[in-house]
Amino acid sequence: MPRSLTYTGFDGHRRVTTGALSDVAIAIKHASEAGQPGPLLIFDDATGRSIDVNLQGSDAAVRARLAKLDAAANCANDADPASETPSEPEPARGRGRPRLGVVAREVTLLPRHWDWLATQPGGASVALRKLVEQARRSHDADDRRRRAHERAYHFMSALAGDLPGYEEATRAVFADDRARLRVLIAYWPEDVREHALMLAAHEEA
Repeated sequence: MPRSLTYTGFDGHRRVTTGALSDVAIAIKHASEAGQPGPLLIFDDATGRSIDVNLQGSDAAVRARLAKLDAAANCANDADPASETPSEPEPARGRGRPRLGVVAREVTLLPRHWDWLATQPGGASVALRKLVEQARRSHDADDRRRRAHERAYHFMSALAGDLPGYEEATRAVFADDRARLRVLIAYWPEDVREHALMLAAHEEA
């Protein structure tokens, strides 16, 4: 999974800042050095989960460590582990459509599945790509909704478990009942309430 674009730091129920991981980490580091009561937590806004960051050393040292992590993560995101095994050299390509970033991986199917794929226009590869694209389009809204529910739940579990109406609020999240969620958390600390609502939001298809 690609790394999140934004992170959010909290000092107890107070939001410290939202932004790049290095910026949020430095803000939380300063809050810790100032003796803030905490708990001091950094959340990945893509998942709603709290993450551990090594804040030891100078600000420059923290930024340097996180820069290395970001670079490694970007390489991991770009790399395809399944395609890193040696393969036979490709034959010279003649005229025709250019290669569109196709990646070869093993697919295991039952014989009847292969038989059906063999009858499809363009062969098995073209048919499989079409099926995957159809599934992505048809399930895209459900996937966005599920991810929103999960990230809101993870965040609420970490910071709002002792707040009034927590259990009902989590049920409202998974029921996708945002109107009821707003009512149930109306008296939560403002920063926790607004961040939970932001994480629970998802775009309609």
